[in-house]
Amino acid sequence: MAKEPSDVMDLEDRDPNKLNQHLQVSWEDVIGEPASIRSPECAWSVSNQCFKLSKNFCYVCLSVVCAPVTAFCLGITFACLSFEQIWCRTPTLRVWKISCASIRNFVAVFAHAIIIPCTSACGYFWSEIKVKTHAISGDVDEKKDDVLLV
Repeated sequence: MAKEPSDVMDLEDRDPNKLNQHLQVSWEDVIGEPASIRSPECAWSVSNQCFKLSKNFCYVCLSVVCAPVTAFCLGITFACLSFEQIWCRTPTLRVWKISCASIRNFVAVFAHAIIIPCTSACGYFWSEIKVKTHAISGDVDEKKDDVLLV
């Protein structure tokens, strides 16, 4: 029986969706010496090897010990999240959409019957106001209590 393509795990490309591109932890990404100050080549090489070995060893140990438990917990977490979304949030949102439809219709009728005529009348009233400005020769006596200066 042949396995489906989705059932076969790619052991080479373990981040096909590029979730952790930001995670740059190689020696060159973490350590860099400027040209103005340098450690001896032997110290640089030994430090590079120590960094790589300790990082890889620690990561393997943590992966072996913690990854299965973490994967189990994450599986449960995403199962609960999916259940909540599928069986709780989406139906509740649908109930709200149905319930609010009648309120939306009431608000639309109210707006067309009362608000739109009132705002149209106010707009017509204010559109008939004409403002003319004239330059005043001399000093204008401005006070801080003045609300409108024309």
